Amino acid sequence: MDRLSSRLRRTLVILTHLLMVAISNQLAFEMRFDSDVPAWASAVQWRMLPWLLLIRGFTFVPFKVYHGLWRYVGIWDLRNILASVTLSSVIFYLVSAYVFGLSATYPRSIFIIDTLVLTSLCGGLRLATRTWLEFSALRSTRQDKHKRVLIFGAGEAGEMIARDIRNNAYDYTPVGFVDDDRSKVGQSIHGISVLGTRKELGRIIAECAPDEVLIAMPAAEAATVRGIVRSLEPYQVPITVLPNLRDVLDGVVTVNQIRRLAIEDLLPRAPVGLDEAPLRDLLVGRRVLVTGAGGSIGTELCLQIAALRPHSLVLYERNENSLYTVANTFADRGLSAGVTPVLGDITDMARLESVFAQYRPEVVFHAAAHKHVPMMEANPCEGIKNNVIGTRLVAEVAVRHGVARFVLISTDKAVNPSSVMGATKRVAELIVTDQGQGQGQEGTETGTAFIAVRFGNVLGSNGSVVPRFLEQIRAGGPITITHPEIRRYFMLLPEAVQLILHVAGQGRSGSTYVLDMGEQIRIADMARNLIRLSGLIPDEDIKLEFVGLRPGEKLFEELIGAREKVQPSSVQKVFEVVSEDQRPVGWFRGEMRRLERFAKLGDTTEVMRTLRRIVPEFTGRPWDVAPEATGKMRAGTAGVPLHAVQRGSAPAPAAPRKLVRQTGS
Repeated sequence: MDRLSSRLRRTLVILTHLLMVAISNQLAFEMRFDSDVPAWASAVQWRMLPWLLLIRGFTFVPFKVYHGLWRYVGIWDLRNILASVTLSSVIFYLVSAYVFGLSATYPRSIFIIDTLVLTSLCGGLRLATRTWLEFSALRSTRQDKHKRVLIFGAGEAGEMIARDIRNNAYDYTPVGFVDDDRSKVGQSIHGISVLGTRKELGRIIAECAPDEVLIAMPAAEAATVRGIVRSLEPYQVPITVLPNLRDVLDGVVTVNQIRRLAIEDLLPRAPVGLDEAPLRDLLVGRRVLVTGAGGSIGTELCLQIAALRPHSLVLYERNENSLYTVANTFADRGLSAGVTPVLGDITDMARLESVFAQYRPEVVFHAAAHKHVPMMEANPCEGIKNNVIGTRLVAEVAVRHGVARFVLISTDKAVNPSSVMGATKRVAELIVTDQGQGQGQEGTETGTAFIAVRFGNVLGSNGSVVPRFLEQIRAGGPITITHPEIRRYFMLLPEAVQLILHVAGQGRSGSTYVLDMGEQIRIADMARNLIRLSGLIPDEDIKLEFVGLRPGEKLFEELIGAREKVQPSSVQKVFEVVSEDQRPVGWFRGEMRRLERFAKLGDTTEVMRTLRRIVPEFTGRPWDVAPEATGKMRAGTAGVPLHAVQRGSAPAPAAPRKLVRQTGS
């Protein structure tokens, strides 16, 4: 039945075009002779009309004039019509003049008039059909009361979406555009007006009453999206977005790609276009081992490493359930070839020696660590055993077994630490620096290249704040937050790992690197956004409850320490930390032996005393120093943004530093 319908449609299309050929020819004669066609001209016309129909009918075929859906007619179709009509007119002229000898009888002006009239008829019929179908779809949309959408962004993406809605029977009715470019206000795109700027949202929403606001700005920075969300907060309108341009392969966006706004859209993303050559040199065909492979960062590291086709990948993890889960993830994705899950503890020297001897890794990523601040405050000796002793053991085994490159995954909590967890990670950084300065660069005879990479919170990692907030929202609230002004750096897990891998491929031995995490985000703002994204109203449907800072917790995190400065690195969005702390190597190693001995004895008092000597910034006082402005980190001087360092700007004079009361430490 469908085949019969298709044949019938094709036949009707052909007959319609032949009819237009005949009508066009008649109109050409009428126009040539001012509607008084003489008998001799009429005789010539009717004699040659069958040949004209035959020639035009066959000429239309290679130009696909009979094909195509008229509702989508465009420049391509009109070009084909003009070309086919012109070519068939030339052929018809040659046939009439040289085959039938009518060069003196058949008026030459008819060929030109006929060509213009037929082109207009074929193109006009298509445009009329498209106009009618679009008008019918618009009328049907209005009658069906489809979703009224206000499009935020009158750029290319907004135009694509508006055109797609106009051309297809989607359940959307665009009611207008909003754009911060004042020059666009009052203009229209596909008949849809640009109603105003963000400052006029109140009036626009009151007039249009949209069911949804679509942010059609796929190239916008996260800060811009957050600003738009804040502007829309008073109106309680659902927000949708288009995918980020890095996720759109062909650069074309359609209605089918519209999705609900997610918390990931409000966080900074890593730059695209990083050179992958250093990654391939580091990992392709290499033997790689990842400690803490069952954690969030470890798992993502392993997945991205596996995609770069290493010779082998060892997943080293002490938690059986986590290791089982990540092993199944690899199996489900068809990435199990060359991947070996190994159960083991980083504090077990015999197990480490056995695994390194068996698998002979060339590159080691050390992601295993205790990371929860309250747990480490209550169990400092265990934090030392895992985060400090474990790091030292893995580093020493790596040297003995000829590992080419060792990468420590560190944290912003290691900077001016107020918690045991942060202090232990700072000691781990010092261990890596000590090992790196005692070793050499990869490929030399002196041994292993040691690198540390420091960054802030990863969105959605195990035990992080976002999954916890989502659980509390599903339970009906309240969301518990330690302090109304607490802020943290956040980054998406894939972007953070991507930058870690680039640093691993290009970093210098003995150096610590810091990822530019952008601006710090207020946790209370993130909680309110999560409530809104769940379709609820903050402080009405879900309450926020402030419970006070936990032991060891800071109001603000930092990425650069008091005795550190940064300089640009070879990787975009990554900076090298230069320490101004020069202490004798022998002294550090002696203090390390004391720290480890007291930790094994369970002597918390001496552990804390020794920890403070090794990390003098770790004081445990109830006061902490916060940056003057959110999103800025010191480049050897307070208040200088990292992007200024990257451009080579000179540091500004040190700004006064504000004391922020921190309770519960």
